[in-house]
Amino acid sequence: MTEKDFLPGVYQKSPDNGKVTWKAPSNIALVKYWGKKPVQIPANPSISFTLDTCATTTSVLFEKKDNNETLSFDLLFEGKPKDHFKPKIQAFLERVETYLPFLKEYHFTIETSNSFPHSSGIASSASGMAALSLCLMDIEKELNPSLDEDLFNSKASYLARLGSGSACRSVKGSLVQWGRHSNIPKSSDLYGIEYPFEVDPVFKSYCDTILLVHKGQKQVSSTVGHQLMHGHPYAEDRFEQAFSNLDKLKPILANGDLEEFIKMVESEALTLHAMMMTSMPYFMLMKPDTLKIINKIWQYREATKTPVCFTLDAGANVHLLYPSSNKEKVQIFIKDELVGHCENGQYIHDQVGSGAIKIND
Repeated sequence: MTEKDFLPGVYQKSPDNGKVTWKAPSNIALVKYWGKKPVQIPANPSISFTLDTCATTTSVLFEKKDNNETLSFDLLFEGKPKDHFKPKIQAFLERVETYLPFLKEYHFTIETSNSFPHSSGIASSASGMAALSLCLMDIEKELNPSLDEDLFNSKASYLARLGSGSACRSVKGSLVQWGRHSNIPKSSDLYGIEYPFEVDPVFKSYCDTILLVHKGQKQVSSTVGHQLMHGHPYAEDRFEQAFSNLDKLKPILANGDLEEFIKMVESEALTLHAMMMTSMPYFMLMKPDTLKIINKIWQYREATKTPVCFTLDAGANVHLLYPSSNKEKVQIFIKDELVGHCENGQYIHDQVGSGAIKIND
């Protein structure tokens, strides 16, 4: 699909008011996206596990208004007004208005909440923008009931990307690929797709325990971090590596090769942080406890031969990945060895999910 496919035709209906609610998950990238081109186009393709427990639930109430010249909305986060969130939502609505021309016809009340603590280091922008985009698409479907499911999901992912790049991977599917890759059919820079190749059952129930090492504001925002890839001395090599790793991942996922999966995922995580440490200005987003956790994971894996590994986002927290068949003993290891390195002993058990769901009142 192209951008033209997301421009709507004439709407068939025009409801006066209504309410829609969607729950969208966060995601954790296995092959990382770091660096982008205008507008929200990835410099390299990526692939992610969709999570299940870590999610944002958003309701959008809409009501026809007299003035159709401006965008109009109220925003409530966990039941309270959040005025400092509004500029980001305003910018997002302005960016997507071309594709959702009904936006100025209604006043919207956006009510949103997370299943995880805000500023916990979990990608709330991904789940939040995905949930909001799905709500807006649901409204468009009320205006145009003939909208088919494939276009609905692709356009929701496209819109979510315009709010937060990784949000396009939080719409549909347990394993989602984003970014044009010549060896991946139907892959696109514009939206995420369900991974089209064979995936061994072991990866369909994979566990992810998020160890909350540091829950404060990140030292550098993802937006700034992506910009630092412009002129980065190792950028082009990194982009080529990501393309290559997606090719290498195909047989790993198909065969359930956990040893090679571990090598790939941990290498990608450390490469992401290496790019931040070698940018200008440079950043060290890992904390001492991040490194202690990583070393304990390596020691535990070597001693017990348990296929557990880590990955990282652009922050200090550690995502501990492991097959569900090892869940009981890995979670004992977490309690015995890793909890002491988490801020206030906090962590979240999660697992691979299946994507966003509509919630009917």
